Amino acid sequence: MTFVSYLDTPIGYLRILSNGRAITQIKFLDFEGPEDPDVHTESAKTQLKEYFEGIRHSFDLPLQPKGTEFENRVWQLLNTIDAGSTTTYGEIALKLGDKNYSQAVGSANGKNPIAIVVPCHRVIGADNKLVGYAGGLDRKEWLLKHEGALLL
Repeated sequence: MTFVSYLDTPIGYLRILSNGRAITQIKFLDFEGPEDPDVHTESAKTQLKEYFEGIRHSFDLPLQPKGTEFENRVWQLLNTIDAGSTTTYGEIALKLGDKNYSQAVGSANGKNPIAIVVPCHRVIGADNKLVGYAGGLDRKEWLLKHEGALLL
């Protein structure tokens, strides 16, 4: 069974999905829908509200994203990037053992099913430019500014 909650944020709605054991997806949408929440989606909703209010900088949620072994390794590394900081695709590739993994890291980053909580928005291009974000570059820029990582 899938449970769902929605959160209206300054940069659009978030749909939060749970399988009853853990959060499986947090995705930006331009609309909200009917809710069928559980304890996990409501906890995520509360923690995300606190994040947008500027009083939370990390999350304590059970996560169960679906991906390949490589994608899951990338997503685990994303969780080590502190709020207010950024890294590059190349730096993540090096942590995975091969600088040539940069493109694959970018692909895995783009498939991240748990926006914000798994902070793929904190990954930028080698030239410090904002590149690639499934939620849109305007949202990526907003999130980084919100965290104090991007001062334009």
